[in-house]
This record gives sequence, structure tokens and C-alpha cells, in this order.
Amino acid sequence: MSDAQVLVASNRGPVSFSLTDDGALTMRRGGGGLVSALASVAGQGPGAQIADAESPDAESDAQASALWVCAALSDADRAAARQAPDGRLDLAGLDTGGGAVRMLDIPSATFHRAYNSVANATLWFVHHLLYDTPNKPHFDAGFHRDWQSYHAYNAAFADALARDAARGAKVAIQDYHLTLTPHMLRERRPDVRISHFSHTPWAPPDYYRMLPDDIGVQVLEGILGADCAGFLTERWAKAFLDCCEAVLGAKVDRITPTVTYQGRATRIGVHGLGVDGPALRRRAAEADVADRAAKLRKRVGDRQMLVRIDRTELSKNLVRGLAAYRELLVNHPEWHGRVVHVAFAYPSRYDLPEYREYTEAVERMARQITDEFGDDGWEPLILEVYDDYPRSLAAYRMANVLLVNPIRDGMNLVAKEGPVVSEHGCALVLSQEAGAAAELGDDALLVNPYDVSQTSEALHQALLMPRDERATRCERLAATAMALPPQQWFAEQLAALG
Repeated sequence: MSDAQVLVASNRGPVSFSLTDDGALTMRRGGGGLVSALASVAGQGPGAQIADAESPDAESDAQASALWVCAALSDADRAAARQAPDGRLDLAGLDTGGGAVRMLDIPSATFHRAYNSVANATLWFVHHLLYDTPNKPHFDAGFHRDWQSYHAYNAAFADALARDAARGAKVAIQDYHLTLTPHMLRERRPDVRISHFSHTPWAPPDYYRMLPDDIGVQVLEGILGADCAGFLTERWAKAFLDCCEAVLGAKVDRITPTVTYQGRATRIGVHGLGVDGPALRRRAAEADVADRAAKLRKRVGDRQMLVRIDRTELSKNLVRGLAAYRELLVNHPEWHGRVVHVAFAYPSRYDLPEYREYTEAVERMARQITDEFGDDGWEPLILEVYDDYPRSLAAYRMANVLLVNPIRDGMNLVAKEGPVVSEHGCALVLSQEAGAAAELGDDALLVNPYDVSQTSEALHQALLMPRDERATRCERLAATAMALPPQQWFAEQLAALG
């Protein structure tokens, strides 16, 4: 008998679609860190196989790739899902780990309310401690309507997984978009083994309790429907345990660790996520990256390069990072003409007004720096707000200093990718509130992300760091970053299910 079938469930899948001018559908690999982490392993899970479409409850000995269940994110995605036989997409020829995808055609209004109003504007804000509490959150009748959409969205995933899972299958459910799905799937298919993994931080109980009482309970009960719940660091796992104890009154064993609630036990695991170093380095060595590097070097000249790569996401703390660079130039004029800050800040969640306003704040601060310090012979800041992955890899390769200063972050793979790709060794200035700080803190310069002056001085120290020390630290950072590649991270979650 073969090992159990593996299914992966996440909001964003491994592919996305677009429409050409003549109305034809074109397919490409999807974006996002989760896709990068799972695509290389989803087709290689132990004994991964696809359930028999005619008899989803039947066991099969035939080995095949995992099934990935995701949401259609655009009109083109929805069109592709409607055209696919039995809703399954053939991914032949794409670097996604192989296998099949079931893309769920969830009504666009339901998806928008679930994704933007609840997942991104509520759960994300809670776990990243982002609320301006004198004004928000404001949980009125409109929010409770949105919550019903979030419930329906999670139910759509639970229905699809229940339909496709073979008896005894392993189902790996991902992230804050799908917190209710484990419990829903447990009710539908008690025979399957379920894991849930949180890629975000987890809020401490006092902050978590800002959620309406019934909703806070539903989220915790939803995750506890899983056999195993995973987190990126001990810190986030402990916060989850604290919430289960304080909000649910659940029995928490902190030695195992396990949460027992309503007669069921859920094991809590910590699975750090690193990068696939060899694959990342191969990609960084390709011609398009070299082309971007040559163009960037022409703009920067022989000056030191201070790099950040981020989404214009509130938790990423771009405005304070730019303010720290400005303070560096004010307090240390010896760096005038000798350093360039390269900030690639890609658009994020532009449907939410808070994010549009934040992007504008980033651009205002950038203009202030350029107007205050720029001259005909020196461009102190290069800010780009559009996505260009080869250009990001080029910046990693060339960076002398990498700035990663989030307010709060589940892990932060930028802090790991940069040292892996670096050609001559880069110093890492890292927020102590990033999950990665637990692993990389010994060789990074740790900062309080709210302390602009401390961050400014850390940048100064990083720029002054001797080349040999910078290279040695970077080598150790890269080794740590590659110690937990995505394949191992995913395999550990499956192994925890038995």
C-alpha cells in the first residue's frame, strides 16, 4: 500500500491566468512567497498521489503528484476554472512541482469581502499589531456581513478538499485566509489527517481579544480542527497557545506542546522556513539578472549600495526605514556622495485605502530625501514601485548593506535571500520583530523597528563594517538561511501527521 495522498490548500495557487487582446487565456507561474516555498515540493511529497476523480473516497496505489486547491483570483482565473475539465488545471510545462490544481470559482463579491475585508484588513492587522486603536477596528453590521463571506469562502475550500481527498489523505492547509477550513473539513471528512500552517505572526491574547468574541473563538476553533498546527517560530507558537488558554479555556500542555479542546488534541509544531539556496543562486546567475545588475551599477557607480526589497505593506515599515536613511545623511555627512539607497517597494493590496495612503507616504518621504540631498553628481535614493524579480536579484547580488526592518513579520525571506545571493558579502540590519531574527540575530545588526535613530546608527555601523567581517557574517547568514529549505519545511509538516 502506498503512502497517503497529499493535498495542499491555499488562497493563492501555483499558477495565474491573463487574457490576451484576442481573448485567449495564457498561464504563468503564480507569485508570492508561499508559491515559491511549496512549488518545489508539492509534487514531491512522500507518496503524493491524486485521488481517483470517479471515486474520491477510494484508495489508490498509483503514484502521482499532489493536488493543490486554490482560489481563482481574477476574471481570467475564473474563466480558466470554468473551462477546466472537472475544474482541474493541467500544469504541464510550468515549474510548479507538477501535478494538478483545482482552482475554485468563488463569486467575486464573496471573495473580495473574505480576502480584503476579513483576511487582509482584519486578521492581518490583528496578528501584525497594526491598528490605530482610537479609530479602528470598528466591527459593525457591515463587518459581520463580511465575516459571513469569509465563512462561505472557507466552506468552499472545505467542500472541495472533502470531495477530492482519498480516504486517509494528508491535507496541508495554509495561512490566515483559511483558519476555519480545518474544523469544517474535520466535520465533513473525519478520516483525513489535517495540518494548518500560519505564515504570519500570532497576536498575544490582549491584542487578539480585539476581535469580536464569537469570531475570536471561531478562528481558534477552526485551526484546532487540525491534527497539527504549525508556526514559523517558537514565539508565534507560544502566542497561539496563550490565546487558546485565555480565550477558549483550553487545556494547554506546553511541554509536548498540545492543545486539548472539546475532547480533541491538536499538536503544535514549529517549522522554520528557509530558502532553496542552489536554485536561488542559479536564478540569480541568469542573463536577465546580469543585465539588470549592469544597469543598476551604471546608476550607482562605485558607491556603496544600501538595499531593501519589500512590498508596500504596512508591516514592512518602509517609511521609518527611509527616515532612518535620511537621519544617516543628516548626522553623517561624510556619506554624501558615497552611498545610494536602492529601495524596491512593490505595490501591495491596492484595493485597501490604508495601503494606497501608505504607498503615497513612502513616495513623499522619498521625494523629501531626493530634494534635500540630491545633486547633479549624486542620486542618494533610487525608489522603484513596480515588480521586477530579476532586478531584485541583481540588487541582492550587489548589496553592501541589506535593510529589513518590519514592525512584525512571521519570518521574512528577504533577510535570508539577500545573504544567499550576495556576491561579496552584505551586512544585514534586521528588525528584532522579524521571525528571522531568532535564527539570524547573532550575525545581523538587530534594531527596534520603531527607533529611527537606532536604525540610522545601525546603517552607519553596517556601512563602516570591514569587508572581511561583512563577508564572514554573510557566509554564516547564508548557511543558516539554507539550513531549512522549503522541501524540509513541508516534509516536516507531513511527517507530523504520521
